[in-house]
Amino acid sequence: MGPGLYVHIPFCKRKCLYCDFNSYQSKEYLIDDYIDAVLKEADLYPNENGNIETVFIGGGTPTVLSSKQLLKLIGGLRDKFGIRDNVEFTVEANPGTVDRDKLSLLRDLGVNRLSFGVQSMDDRLLKILGRIHDVCDFMENFNEAKKLGFDNINVDLMFGIPGQALYGWIKTLEEVVSLQPEHISCYGLMIEEGTPYYKMYKDNRLSLPDEDTEREMYWKAVQMLESNGYLHYEISNFAKKGYECRHNIIYWCDKPYIGLGAGAHTYYKDYRFANELIPEKYIEFIRNNDNAFTQREYIDKRNEMAEFMFMGLRLINGIKLKEFEDRFGVSLYNAYDNRIAKLLKFGLIELQDDRVYLTKKGIDLSNQVFMEFMN
Repeated sequence: MGPGLYVHIPFCKRKCLYCDFNSYQSKEYLIDDYIDAVLKEADLYPNENGNIETVFIGGGTPTVLSSKQLLKLIGGLRDKFGIRDNVEFTVEANPGTVDRDKLSLLRDLGVNRLSFGVQSMDDRLLKILGRIHDVCDFMENFNEAKKLGFDNINVDLMFGIPGQALYGWIKTLEEVVSLQPEHISCYGLMIEEGTPYYKMYKDNRLSLPDEDTEREMYWKAVQMLESNGYLHYEISNFAKKGYECRHNIIYWCDKPYIGLGAGAHTYYKDYRFANELIPEKYIEFIRNNDNAFTQREYIDKRNEMAEFMFMGLRLINGIKLKEFEDRFGVSLYNAYDNRIAKLLKFGLIELQDDRVYLTKKGIDLSNQVFMEFMN
């Protein structure tokens, strides 16, 4: 099995108030040079021609690129990696940055999966988040994509938004479910240092739902989506049968991936690499050095086992004991005897037949579980 391919597009029309992703507004003048750099960086991996398993172009907002720029980027990637037609090929498409012509071009270029960053079906909350779109923009984009033949669409939703009530979250879920997208992701709002929301939080200017309400929102989403035919296959992700995100499963199963672009990470041949974050510096590094690595870390067996555990436990079905033993040559019990016993004692994981997985309590306290394997 070959690696997944992630391409980071760090440009946005406007940066959202909660966002700590590596993204920048008012830097569209860099896009052409940036695409050249990404395609040059791709030359570092000549042996992967025809081997790429999945493609995901994320950001930022990839669809701020013009049709001409998307053609250059995606066409270039297809040529350099020999990307097969049956590969899951995802592009994040934020509402308000695509139209029929751009969606049609993506379809023609072999993109077969779209991910819409919707967050809420409430215009009031979208303004609070600092989003550039409204509900009408999303509906137009979604319906147009369906008309053009896109049959694998993800919708990103957010709960725990300032001023959001449980009934409002339920209404958003109901409206999105009525559209029957193939995949739905539900993420709790995180207050990240360095964002406008962080400063507002420190100044007591954010009216956030309390922790109990936030957890009720999460479990209400699980209940509603499962009852409407969506498989809860990862902590935050739900899919109709056969539409699980294959690209993200590569991450959760700790398999290799290539990352291109500013701030992208690569996990390749036992090493992890991290690229320069700032687009201008990334472009300069690629021009002068062929790569933009600012970090290079060898992943030894101990670290690989730890990553396999805390990533794999994100999956609702958890980790197969035999798969762990086949990969590492040691049983899970021998590798983590005391930690497994501790997590079992506190009811955070469960062992059943051939696998270990998080309990409901373990999902609520998942970060504590993951830390057990990171120490």
